Amino acid sequence: MKKLKKILLVFISFIALISLSLYGYLLTTKPKYEGELSIKNISKETTVYFDDYGVPHIYAANQKDAMTTLGYVHAQDRLWQMELIRRIAPGKLSEIFGTRALKNDKFFIGLGIDENSEKAIAELDKNGKPYQMAMAYLDGVNQYLENGKTPIEFTILGIKKEKFTLKDVYNTFGYMAFSFAMAQKTDPLLTDIRNQYGEAYLKDLGIDYSLNPTRLKISKEQTQKYVEISKSITTLLENSPVPPFIGSNSWVLSPKKTKTGKVLFCNDPHIEYSQPGTWYEAHISCPEYEMYGYYIAGTPFPLLGHNRDYAYGLTMFENDDADLFQEENNPKDENQYKTVTGFEKYKIRTKTIKVKDSTSVILKIKETQHGPIINDLIADFKTQKPVSFSWIYTQQPNKILDAVYGLSRANDIAEFQKGVSYIVAPGLNIMYGDAKNNIAWFTSGKLYKLEKGVNANFILNGTNGIDDKKQFLDYSNNPSAINPSWNYVYSSNNMPEAIEGYNYPGYYLPEDRARRITNLLDNKSDWSKEDVSKMLTDNTSPVSIEIVKTMLSVIDSEKLSEQEKTAVNILKNWKGTNGLADVAPTIYNKWIYLYLKNTYQDEMGEISFKQFLKTHIMKQSIAFQTKNENSPWWDNIATKNKKETRKDILKLALQQAVLSLNNQLGNEVNSWTWNRVHKVEYKHPLGSVALFKPFFNVGIFDISGTNEVINNTMFDYSDAAEYTIKAGPSTRRIVDFSDVENSWSILPTGQSGNPMSKHYNDQAEMYATGKFRKMKLNKEEIIKTSTKLVFKTK
Repeated sequence: MKKLKKILLVFISFIALISLSLYGYLLTTKPKYEGELSIKNISKETTVYFDDYGVPHIYAANQKDAMTTLGYVHAQDRLWQMELIRRIAPGKLSEIFGTRALKNDKFFIGLGIDENSEKAIAELDKNGKPYQMAMAYLDGVNQYLENGKTPIEFTILGIKKEKFTLKDVYNTFGYMAFSFAMAQKTDPLLTDIRNQYGEAYLKDLGIDYSLNPTRLKISKEQTQKYVEISKSITTLLENSPVPPFIGSNSWVLSPKKTKTGKVLFCNDPHIEYSQPGTWYEAHISCPEYEMYGYYIAGTPFPLLGHNRDYAYGLTMFENDDADLFQEENNPKDENQYKTVTGFEKYKIRTKTIKVKDSTSVILKIKETQHGPIINDLIADFKTQKPVSFSWIYTQQPNKILDAVYGLSRANDIAEFQKGVSYIVAPGLNIMYGDAKNNIAWFTSGKLYKLEKGVNANFILNGTNGIDDKKQFLDYSNNPSAINPSWNYVYSSNNMPEAIEGYNYPGYYLPEDRARRITNLLDNKSDWSKEDVSKMLTDNTSPVSIEIVKTMLSVIDSEKLSEQEKTAVNILKNWKGTNGLADVAPTIYNKWIYLYLKNTYQDEMGEISFKQFLKTHIMKQSIAFQTKNENSPWWDNIATKNKKETRKDILKLALQQAVLSLNNQLGNEVNSWTWNRVHKVEYKHPLGSVALFKPFFNVGIFDISGTNEVINNTMFDYSDAAEYTIKAGPSTRRIVDFSDVENSWSILPTGQSGNPMSKHYNDQAEMYATGKFRKMKLNKEEIIKTSTKLVFKTK
């Protein structure tokens, strides 16, 4: 027994020693927030104050010194994230994750982003400020890479450090641009529905844009199945270690709408949640330049920002900038494809994908005049005919570095708009407000018209010489509004008014948020910073109330069980709120899912239906389709001797919803509160491993909001016990030009991507409860609340 105790004591001591050693090692990886460092290539001593939330405030003698220092401090907090994001576009994730990342690498390497980046850099003015400042930033990143601490993720995965280059910056912007596009997620599904069931089934999905009433006002042969394209690309983006952009809200109020008589600016870009989060905040101050910016990992210029003169932010335009083309091989030569002038040879690109602990993969990518053939780039998409992917981003001159530099260095509204005009893709709503009382909304993107009768919502014909004709529009035709008479500009990814006399093709979101935003803004003219902060976390849906009223109108309450009657009464009295203590949203969302499933899955099949649930067309169809008692979708084609009606489907879905919630949450309907099913966890790429999950992931938190309210916490409809919230506001920002030094912001988790930093998750609780913190600009206040890290010349 004594021997056993000794063995046990030795074992416990060994484990304790290992744990202490591991903890001691982890402590050595912490970012350095105070003291002194010596770095090369700065002309004078540069001081960085890290405030109480870890935001660096960089005070430098000039912009070059500031950018070099920014690169260094950005890397010490986000080097792991930088490493991940730079690997996506050139297909290098398999080098660190092995074969499970091979699908991602095949697809992204096939898009040609890497080649487009090379071309853009070759054409870049090397004497221009955008190039010089970007190179200074990369110098700072690489100095940290060489001399700084190694992130724990590098050690776990055995990642070899390699210098960052300008191509990494361009590739990062390229991946970001692709994640905005919706065509590849939607067009294949709509094509399958049309081919199988005809045009009648498409009316309820609103592809003629008739379901977009609340629009942004401008102030100026044998069929083949395509759903695997939608499914595979959506899955790739959802499983990407770097989150894609999805939606967003923004509004800017003119002085006539505010209590102070100065501009109020608000923005909350919607992006898939991850840990670390998307944005890194940094404040630069030097004699000729100041900006408080939000940076994507590994990029030198902020996509969101403000200073004492102006503020800017973005939402997704949701315009169509990508098309899929059905191509046709030469039956006598598989190396040729058909064009309107005859057969042409495929252009072949050969790429090698290195795979960790496995054999390298040689990929031969065929390209037509439209773009790469994606059949071999997508898992499970094996068809008779090739399909090509045409994307404006890789086809037009790439000036993204000049564009983002221009946004963050504008001297006036005209210079700012010039920066917007350089962006050919992605399509963005770029919001602007300034200290001179100007407000504006601009859209980016190279817009074009197709031939009359060509519908960009479907797979197009690549051989007829008609479907691929594009009439490019001058940038002056892009939707915009500058100081409009209604005294505000806003965007919530909804459709703009007609452009050049026609409804511009896109994948716009329904009117829910747009209606709520405009209703609130129209009815008040004395907005304060506190008022708009409440609006940014608003959880009310006026559209959901109308949908419930429509659905309940066909339900005969007399034939329901007592539990079902209780659920109906809760829905009848619902005000459309989605707070933690509300019961109605729990019932409503379950009912919506089961209504959708019983209505659409019999025609679509399980795979297509799951993909349908991830599209914007699903969201915009609900309000209209539930009103249409003659919709062909109501009939369940699996029941041969019966034709189901709207009443049949909605009643069945309600009963199933109540039964499901009873099994899930118990028989007391009033206890089915929203907080029991609506939760969020911020997941690190290594957090999927059970051993690492507690260390890397942040959460779980009960969180208010829902799909398509202003506080847009997004999830896919399902019958799961809890909704997996996959996306939401990546930051909430309020810039008040009456008191710009006390503007507000919040991040979902924290500023640092290093798990040992106290700023890894120090904003998570605040974010979950709708609170804000300062974006500091006052140097005296910054010094009082910060640690100090001095960068000396080397």
